[in-house]
Amino acid sequence: MQLKIGNIFIDDVQFGNATEVKGDILYVNKDEFLAEAGADERIASVDVYLAKPGEETRIIPVKDVIEPRVKVEGQGGIFPGFMSDVEQVGNGITNVLKGAAIVTTGRIVGFQEGIIDMSGPGAEFTPFSKTNNIVLKVEPIEGIGQHEHEEIVRLAGFRAAIYVGKAGKDIEPNEVKVFETKPLAEQINEYKDLPKVAYVYMLQTQGLLHDTYVYGVDAKKIIPTFLYPTEVFDGAIVSGNCVSACDKNPTYVHMNHPVIEELYAGHGKDYNFLGCIITNENVTLMDKERSSNMTAKLVEFLGVDAVIISEEGFGNPDADLVMNCNKITKKGIKTVLITDEYAGQDGGSQSLADSTPLGDAVVTGGNANEIIKLPVMKNVIGYPEVAEVIAGGFQGSLNEDGSIIVELQAITGATSEVGYGYLSAKTY
Repeated sequence: MQLKIGNIFIDDVQFGNATEVKGDILYVNKDEFLAEAGADERIASVDVYLAKPGEETRIIPVKDVIEPRVKVEGQGGIFPGFMSDVEQVGNGITNVLKGAAIVTTGRIVGFQEGIIDMSGPGAEFTPFSKTNNIVLKVEPIEGIGQHEHEEIVRLAGFRAAIYVGKAGKDIEPNEVKVFETKPLAEQINEYKDLPKVAYVYMLQTQGLLHDTYVYGVDAKKIIPTFLYPTEVFDGAIVSGNCVSACDKNPTYVHMNHPVIEELYAGHGKDYNFLGCIITNENVTLMDKERSSNMTAKLVEFLGVDAVIISEEGFGNPDADLVMNCNKITKKGIKTVLITDEYAGQDGGSQSLADSTPLGDAVVTGGNANEIIKLPVMKNVIGYPEVAEVIAGGFQGSLNEDGSIIVELQAITGATSEVGYGYLSAKTY
């Protein structure tokens, strides 16, 4: 399975008479954009704003971030199971408006939504302060329940991304990246002298607005399975969850998955990257045992020498992470874990809800309980009062002058458990 990603570099986004790319500027026809995004009878109103790097703009509460992409050649389309037929994707040519993003906001759905500041200290913790954001504000009609509210906003964001992404279909990309994973036997034989590596890709699926979708299916209903890594880049996996903003994977992060991209970077040089095993994060012990058993079985079946395992969320899913680590390690396969920490505001508490002595190689995304003060912004898109409700906020978080005091937990992408962020460690 080979996929060519054509990156079209976007340095600015402006409203214009037509939705098109001219040079490095993306122009968006506001009326057409709103008509496409708002094409749902359950929506009462939609609006659109632009938020650019360096501006004194705050977006709150952030629900999802999505990258505009378009299928130029090959089978299927972007967001299969939602915006296109359920055909296997991850092949052919996909063009990307690199530097642009759709950000969805509106009335709060669940308390675990986030904040994006486009400047100031908060901007240093979110990767989406560096993107040119087309902010879609969606308000559903009265009487809509939480789960339907989330669905309405999610689908509106996908429609918006598809509409904008089409502007890149006939544009010559600034760069083309080629990603390829061959059928298993062929892949193993091609680099048979290199260590074999796979990625165990844990998806947040605890329900109660903690959902992730694979080809349109709620992933809590799946059993662990194998994906070509290139399928992820075409939107085969999308976010539908309202877990803590700091460590949830927005759809944009799935589509630009840094673990997968890094594994491809070393493929054929340092190791042989065989692909992804996706697994869910469950609530009950029986479901955790089932999924971790099957994940370990798939890893063993592939015959790999090592795996990287990443978590999404914290607390209850820590048990899934530890089970996967234990069962895979006991099969003689090396594991590296990626997580973040909830170690208290002073950093002195236990970092994870579960642990294991077999987890002896761990990468951390940082402590989500660290406190940060976000200054007053000239422009606020959304509802600043939810700062006291969202995870990481508390009574008194929103000051009278409009500044906000919260934990990093409230900032979108601040402690990314797949490394799509800016926190790092230094050796002195």
